[in-house]
Amino acid sequence: MSKEYIENQIYEKLDFNAKPLSKGEYEDCKFINCSFVNADLSGSIFIACEFEQCDLSMTKLGNTTFREVKFSNCKLLGLAFNDCNHLLLSFDFENCQMNLASFYKLHLKSTMFKNCNLQEVDFAEADFSRSNWEQCDLSGAVFDHTNLEQADFRTSKNYSIHPETNYIRKAKFSLTDVAGLLDRYNIEIE
Repeated sequence: MSKEYIENQIYEKLDFNAKPLSKGEYEDCKFINCSFVNADLSGSIFIACEFEQCDLSMTKLGNTTFREVKFSNCKLLGLAFNDCNHLLLSFDFENCQMNLASFYKLHLKSTMFKNCNLQEVDFAEADFSRSNWEQCDLSGAVFDHTNLEQADFRTSKNYSIHPETNYIRKAKFSLTDVAGLLDRYNIEIE
């Protein structure tokens, strides 16, 4: 059975849990104020698509393809991005709630996180080199054997990144939040 190919469509104020999105390839499509809560997008393909003010919390992403996809003002709670198709995976996030998401072992160089809530997100063993973390809250986020070379954390807060277990060469941090690199040592910085 062949998948549908949909191009340049706008989907607005739809509930894709009640009426599932057709499995297919979506290119240059916009999803605005749609609900995908607990929906199953497994096997779907999204290329150069935009998701605006959508709720994708707990959506199933088994072998889902995201290429050059932008999420803005979205709720992405508990998403297992590591279940996606890894080939050419790329996206950017702006003003998103992403608590408890997982990027475990993904290669997402140059990804943009702007004004996102990333509490308790799993970034372990992932490659986020040259990524930009602008105005993000990283409370409880897990960085373990994560490649953060040349990443920019200067405007983010509440991160805990251990230099011994992560790759941080030429990464940028603000002086006021640099304690997040030293918290493992249980020292007081004033």
